[in-house]
Amino acid sequence: MPKLQSASDAYEGIRYSETEQSPDERILANLAGALDRTLPVPLGTQLRGLIEFGIALGELPTGQRLPSVRELAERAGIAHMTVATVYRELRESGLIEAKPGAGTYVGDGHNSNGVRSLAIRKIQRRVETLFNEAEQLGLAPSVVSSLVNARAARGPTPTRPLRLVMVGNFIETTQQYANRIQEHLGPEDTIVVTTVDALHAGETFPLPCDICVTLAHRRGEVEHLVPSGIPVVGLSFIPAEETRGRLAMIDPMARVGIVSIFPEFTALMKPGVLRFAPHVSEVDVRLITAPDLAAFLSQVDVAIYASGAEAAVRKLLPPGRQAMEFRYVPDPHAIRATLLPVIERLRSSIVSQEEVPS
Repeated sequence: MPKLQSASDAYEGIRYSETEQSPDERILANLAGALDRTLPVPLGTQLRGLIEFGIALGELPTGQRLPSVRELAERAGIAHMTVATVYRELRESGLIEAKPGAGTYVGDGHNSNGVRSLAIRKIQRRVETLFNEAEQLGLAPSVVSSLVNARAARGPTPTRPLRLVMVGNFIETTQQYANRIQEHLGPEDTIVVTTVDALHAGETFPLPCDICVTLAHRRGEVEHLVPSGIPVVGLSFIPAEETRGRLAMIDPMARVGIVSIFPEFTALMKPGVLRFAPHVSEVDVRLITAPDLAAFLSQVDVAIYASGAEAAVRKLLPPGRQAMEFRYVPDPHAIRATLLPVIERLRSSIVSQEEVPS
């Protein structure tokens, strides 16, 4: 079995220990180094997963520069066409964007200037409409300005509760994510859940809905599945505290088997586990669809499975063997920095609409 990166250098999101390198160099080194040729997953699929998951975890934030196609292909030892195809697919999905003469950067998920810029443009249009209407009614701009300033000075006004919808991969884990988000909402706000697959299958989107929340790397996809006019917010995720603690307690001599669901994320799970269990030396990975999954699980002491794979793993795992889920939770920093500002802007918008007589 090839020697793995040390836990501090392994890619799990994008995390590094070599402080003497520039951020761009570290990203290049870790994207290239995390590709695992021993896995039954094409390198292009792995690369896309590395970038998508880095975005989902907030380790590749909006505006982060990515290596050029040539740099990444040469460092990783893969075909230029492979990297170019991955970048093209990510551009089409809105996750990254090319800036002529400047390189390739992480986008905001839908090829726009971001939620803040979009909100500002909407407000600017409303301001223009407000001043035009005031002029038609014979009111001077100074009168309108005074009214706006007075409203701003009054502060927030109580309004109706908001209803959010969380769109995830699996209904049970999505509900767990929603429960974490609920802790940051108002006492009367609610959040219900559905899945990307359910929406693709034609299931009706839960309405009414004020804000849709999803995984950062699936934001562009989800935007095409929700009714027009509903803002979609992508959140990054971090490993759950319980998961980190359980990994640290694994016996150093244990044979660890990892079961992944999505091929594009298979390359991430091994370094992700080793980041919190650097003392374990015997680790291998299988896809949940691997034909030898039963034989694989019969040879491990500890099975670590991706969310959504529990039923299949526990069915095949011999009695007496340890099993644990590699669970993620919404990053509370992302909730505060990304979701809550959208909620507050929406509350303000609702208040404004309710205060204008029909």
